[in-house]
Amino acid sequence: MTKEQLLPQLFFRESHTNKLVSPTFDALGSIDPIMFQEWQNSKRELVLADVADTHWVKTCTEGYITEVVFHADGALNEYRLFDRFETQGRWFLADGILHVEIIKGENRYSFGVIGNADVNIHSAVEYKNDELHSYLKLAQIKPN
Repeated sequence: MTKEQLLPQLFFRESHTNKLVSPTFDALGSIDPIMFQEWQNSKRELVLADVADTHWVKTCTEGYITEVVFHADGALNEYRLFDRFETQGRWFLADGILHVEIIKGENRYSFGVIGNADVNIHSAVEYKNDELHSYLKLAQIKPN
């Protein structure tokens, strides 16, 4: 997912409808440019130091809570928070967006994370098997 696809999707979710909009919806044509710029000013690009060798907590609108460990080599491990069931995936940074792919059985989850400028609780739009699936919040767990 490119920055141009992800930003309008998150803008509508966080500023307007509280729902994800279909990727076929012409979101850009109906965005108030001033509101969109104000919203963008509350975001920031993620950098390698934010991600490599860090732990994050991931939540979604479906109620799932997991811990994600991002390794410096681009691998990741995801653990359900309470029973520690593990899955694996990959991550990379491009244009300040954290791109993640996690495989769970026959399902492939992919999402792009946009950084929040004010607090380390970031936003993402998740796709399951290339279909729009969920809105995510991810919180970085910082070392003491």
